Amino acid sequence: MSAVRHQATVEHDRAEVPDLPPRVPLPRALQGLPFMIARKQTMAMAAKRFGSVFTLNIPVFGTSVVVADPQLAKQVFTTPSDVLCNIQPNLSRVLGEGSMFSLEGDEHRDRRKLLTPPLHGKAIKVYEQIVAEEFAREAATWPVGKKFATVEPMMRVTLNVILRTVFGAQGEYFDSLRRVIPPMVETGSRCATIPDSVQKGPIGPWARHRRLRTEYDAIIEDMVATARRDPNLENRTDIMALMLQSSYDDGSAMTTKEVADELATLLAAGHETTANTLAWAFERLSRHPELLARLAAEVDQGGSELRQATILEVQRSRPVIDFAGRHVLSSMYELGQWRIPKGSTILVAISLMHDDSDQFRNPAIFDPGRFVGNRPSAAWLPFGGGTRRCIGAAFANMEMDVVLRECLREFEIVGTDARPERWHGRGVAYSPRRGGRMVIHRR
Repeated sequence: MSAVRHQATVEHDRAEVPDLPPRVPLPRALQGLPFMIARKQTMAMAAKRFGSVFTLNIPVFGTSVVVADPQLAKQVFTTPSDVLCNIQPNLSRVLGEGSMFSLEGDEHRDRRKLLTPPLHGKAIKVYEQIVAEEFAREAATWPVGKKFATVEPMMRVTLNVILRTVFGAQGEYFDSLRRVIPPMVETGSRCATIPDSVQKGPIGPWARHRRLRTEYDAIIEDMVATARRDPNLENRTDIMALMLQSSYDDGSAMTTKEVADELATLLAAGHETTANTLAWAFERLSRHPELLARLAAEVDQGGSELRQATILEVQRSRPVIDFAGRHVLSSMYELGQWRIPKGSTILVAISLMHDDSDQFRNPAIFDPGRFVGNRPSAAWLPFGGGTRRCIGAAFANMEMDVVLRECLREFEIVGTDARPERWHGRGVAYSPRRGGRMVIHRR
């Protein structure tokens, strides 16, 4: 009996001892600074030396296990939220405590259930015309025959689309939000990479973000109050109106604060990320003239298969979000052969998996053909995974598809032999360093 008790004690003690993946053998400051300045390159260099699972000690997230293995990523994404919750700290500190980012368990599930219908399936078909209209409005100002950056035009298109389809904004509200939101998104993206310890103070990005967020909240509060008095509310198709008419299973409705925070969440998820992906698409396409010719011919014939494959390949080769994170709640989390202690962070490295030759043949080559007739593998994760997969993924895909279709229909994108644009970190998201520059002629 004593031997049995001894073995049980040994196994219990072993379970309590962390067995982390290989650690990057540098002081925290020497790990943190490169991570903050050049996150993607830092993780790629660490993976080259330590393999598909390794440990960093970095600002904001502390002890962080980086995972670039699809099977382990699947385990992370399918682990219950009482074992692995959303990454801490997360974007709720920028988007608000009423955001889905702050919710866990049943509350998170109920919120997703409430918001999913207007963002999927037939519901988003009604928004396609708005996307086409906003692209046409922006494209009418494009310089023909001259090189120009596309990221800011795409920011304007995606912002206007969200203001109309999600916020239902018109007139003065539309103009006010167009003024407040771009700097609020920019400062919020920067703040998300800055430790909590520097939030306080009258100057700096956090102070500016708080001022902009206060102004945004006042506009939304007024919009919600006006919408609730609107006798035609039930006939509106914007997502804010649908939020105000929806209720949870217990019959309760979203509060004004929850509506404001969730609108900010949908804005953050669908504005900057979609615009940056489109800028990358133009950067990539201008360097592949044969593909451009095939895509233009497909548009003329009313097809979409190659265009959809191209969107998937842009997201694989140039993912604008490079990791999805979780926070360890259990006393010890077993991830494959590793044991990760409570309070640690797990970062699923999207970019590393997308660049892995074991997952995608010749990953350095831009090849939409890899997705023609094929569903993306489990290693394709531009929207994250599990119960926290981006709720606006279908909406974003629709928006990118319509923008590319309309652009290919109206313009000839001129091919170039210029070197690929480098990655530029805009806080949370990545864009082409020179803005996704291209030259167009009218067809």
